[in-house]
Amino acid sequence: MASAALTTEEQKAVDQFRNDVVEPSMTKLVILDFWAEWCGPCKQLGPVLEKVAADYADRGVKLVKIDVDANNFIASQFQVRSIPTVYAIFQGQPVANLTNARTEAQLAQTLDQLLEQLPIEVGAEDGAEAAKPDFAPVLEEAERLLAADEAEQAYGTFASILQQDPEHVEAIGGMIRALAAADRTDEAQGLLSQLPDEMQADPAIERARAALAIAAEKRDPAELEALRAKVDSAPDDHEARLELANAEMAAGNRDAAADHLLHIIRVDREWNEGAARTRLLALFETVGLEDPWTAQTRRRLSQILFS
Repeated sequence: MASAALTTEEQKAVDQFRNDVVEPSMTKLVILDFWAEWCGPCKQLGPVLEKVAADYADRGVKLVKIDVDANNFIASQFQVRSIPTVYAIFQGQPVANLTNARTEAQLAQTLDQLLEQLPIEVGAEDGAEAAKPDFAPVLEEAERLLAADEAEQAYGTFASILQQDPEHVEAIGGMIRALAAADRTDEAQGLLSQLPDEMQADPAIERARAALAIAAEKRDPAELEALRAKVDSAPDDHEARLELANAEMAAGNRDAAADHLLHIIRVDREWNEGAARTRLLALFETVGLEDPWTAQTRRRLSQILFS
């Protein structure tokens, strides 16, 4: 791939392509999948490619996916005119067009033929997944920092995990929560929106999404005091109390938030289609379902619901 007279962004794309595709293809067979988020056939083919690549990993096959919207320059170099477009790459060159192979059987047949002809090197790492570091202590420290309102330090600690495992979903969710806690909500939302569909439903990401929603309710100190005064003067105003609960949680005052929500549930559990209970469950999700505070507050909720 020519690299003369490239822009800075194009050079970055070329360097990334060399790292992700060309270098591995010196000894492996790389399945190169050009796709896009809006492409329905791409989403149908993607899981098939992922399964076949996993099945053939111990024979030296690797899958690399390239989003044509984010990597238009690379797609243009391959003269991609429609997607999905899928190539088999060996030693930096396309050796087969796999685009028309849409089933596991068709892909397997083509890969078998290629692997018989090509000098693929199969190393020990291909036969079994390399042992991954134990990130549990790092995650625990990041969560401790976040709970101690050290959001920026927590962000850096979560990020250190992703340097070693870029798809560590708990660390990604933690980064989003740390960004939200640090008032960097635009960055948090941007990171969340970029995650693939299969990651969006993960509990760690659901927790991050709930934290981001709560962060959006943050008020300045004067507004918060005004809300407290409003509820004190009109204790039966559930709408104001719910608004105050949201603001208290965004300010990190989860006990106060829970008290207000439990008050609404105690007085009228069906108010606004159970809005207070729904919000309380979102708080549980944000704090963490295994957190002692969540367990204690759940017991308080149960006492109200079943008394």
